[in-house]
Amino acid sequence: MNEALVLAQSLTLLTGLKKQEQLRLFIHIGSTAQFCSLKGSDIEALLERPLQSSQWNAEQLVDRAHKQLEHYMKRSVNAVPYGDVAYPPLLTELADPPLILYYRGVLPDPEQPMVAVVGTRNPTGAGRTQAYTFGFDLGSKGIAVVSGLARGIDSMAHRGNLEGGGKTVAVLGNGLDSVYPVSNRALALRIFQNGGCLISEYPPGVPPYKWHFPERNRIIAGFARDTIVVEAPEHSGSLITAQFALDQGREVWIGSVCRTSPQGQGGRTLAEDGAIYIDSVQALFNEWNQVMNETAQEE
Repeated sequence: MNEALVLAQSLTLLTGLKKQEQLRLFIHIGSTAQFCSLKGSDIEALLERPLQSSQWNAEQLVDRAHKQLEHYMKRSVNAVPYGDVAYPPLLTELADPPLILYYRGVLPDPEQPMVAVVGTRNPTGAGRTQAYTFGFDLGSKGIAVVSGLARGIDSMAHRGNLEGGGKTVAVLGNGLDSVYPVSNRALALRIFQNGGCLISEYPPGVPPYKWHFPERNRIIAGFARDTIVVEAPEHSGSLITAQFALDQGREVWIGSVCRTSPQGQGGRTLAEDGAIYIDSVQALFNEWNQVMNETAQEE
């Protein structure tokens, strides 16, 4: 088994560590052998603070991690640690990249751009139609949609992408041994069976806690070259995804339905701040072609 993965999984078992601390230890320690050679006081020195638990047994943590990973693989849940050649390179640009990505299916091709399509769980009919159309049209061009498998806009974008021939990617806010919401189990199965991927930074067994969804939104934005907010009211979680995309220097677009939709105030606010309305994904392709031409001219 991948030694780096076992080390990463071991670090997730340390009680009370923040994600950034797990990643820092992972990068510093480097191997399970070195991890097992450390004392609890060594870990505390690296963290510059005391551990929550006074009991320290690195060998036991490594053994537990190994058994957990074997159990996950038997349930068709694979995992890739930060720094691995298979780890999605765009996610390394995040301020706090996941230490481990758990996944079912096939990880997306890093050479192929993806587009995030997100929005409210309670869309209007026009919003549902536009999300599906964006997903379908992107899929027909071989572009995968990445979204959060939530009800509403996310689900319609995933469905459209599947039916357009895309290998859509769903980022979940819980472990991959279950699907939330339950109503999207059939959709999750279709994604898995059609060459797409279900991804989570949370190991199997972790429930969909409320605070997980803003956290997973940074991964959705991180995967995507561009983000489309189809329809979003004020305080919509999709606006968090948009902000992550902007923080990463990615382009954010607003579905044209937001112009008049009762569920579109959040989108209209983004437009006031400079985001561009879009009624066809052709606008994205035009922008990409322009960037490619400008880059070629500079070279």
